[in-house]
Amino acid sequence: MTVTIYDVAREAGVSMATVSRVVNNNPNVKPQTRKKVFEAIERLGYRPNAVARGLASKKTTTVGVVIPDISNAIFAEVARGIEDIANMYHYNIILCNADKKKDKEIRVINTLLEKQVDGLLFMGGAVTDEHLQAFKTANVPIVLCATTDENGTMPSVDIDHEGAAFDAVQSLIGKGHTRIAMIAGTLQDPANGYARFQGYKRALEEAGLPYDESLVRIGNYRYESGADAMKYFLEQDTPPTAVFSATDEMAIGAIHCIQDAGLKVPDQISVISVDNSRMASMVRPQLTAVAQPMYDIGAVSMRLLTKLMKKEAVENPKVVLPHEIVNRQSVGSK
Repeated sequence: MTVTIYDVAREAGVSMATVSRVVNNNPNVKPQTRKKVFEAIERLGYRPNAVARGLASKKTTTVGVVIPDISNAIFAEVARGIEDIANMYHYNIILCNADKKKDKEIRVINTLLEKQVDGLLFMGGAVTDEHLQAFKTANVPIVLCATTDENGTMPSVDIDHEGAAFDAVQSLIGKGHTRIAMIAGTLQDPANGYARFQGYKRALEEAGLPYDESLVRIGNYRYESGADAMKYFLEQDTPPTAVFSATDEMAIGAIHCIQDAGLKVPDQISVISVDNSRMASMVRPQLTAVAQPMYDIGAVSMRLLTKLMKKEAVENPKVVLPHEIVNRQSVGSK
């Protein structure tokens, strides 16, 4: 049998209004009365109805989070940062996996908005016109997390993806490498794909090295696509001496392909990536990578959203967090 607020009030010997004030953390309740109500709640096993509370307060204290790939450790770290800050500010999280599919992303966004969330955090690939249209119908704040929109009009928290790629390739050039390949993400993805590709090209250009289309392969962020791209590079008459991968997982696929071909990393081919997930230190040799502060991206995104939901002043709605190269054993001198 469902325990109601009326049952708690009767058990504690107080009014239903007093129980409501206690449940909603209203300070205008005597400590002795508050204690009596909490004891009654514990004895009866009462659980407040979040939907009813939301109707009364017009707030559900719930935030929707759209995540592109729940199986990817990188996004799991972002989600951890989001949840820690959400707990600190007493928000609940509804986490939805979108499988990196635009149609599913739009559907999930609309579903979360229908559930009357107080705010939305969107992690995804390209922010298309369809996404923007869905966002415009929302009457709650939305923050882009680990991604940005093309025109930079929405609140967001991310790194400088082009700068991260530029630094990675520049570090290879500094080691004497001149024939550098790239395993890119889809170029329709503005951050992991296109921006990192642009950083790769800019590093070559500033070093006076020619851009060679045959040294770029598009992957799908997965291990297998990294291995397939590396196999293609090794079949060339003059294979690259270094490879820049847009993600750790594709980089590890490349490393294993190199090793399966009887070659050594980094003695014959160096490999560097962007992400610095836990996998980077698990592979052998350990992977040199540009580190994204994924936990911080999640935490800062959630804090920005709390400010917007509470209508607090926001000095900068577009936050760019710093990146750094973590040197391990997968990069050597030419």
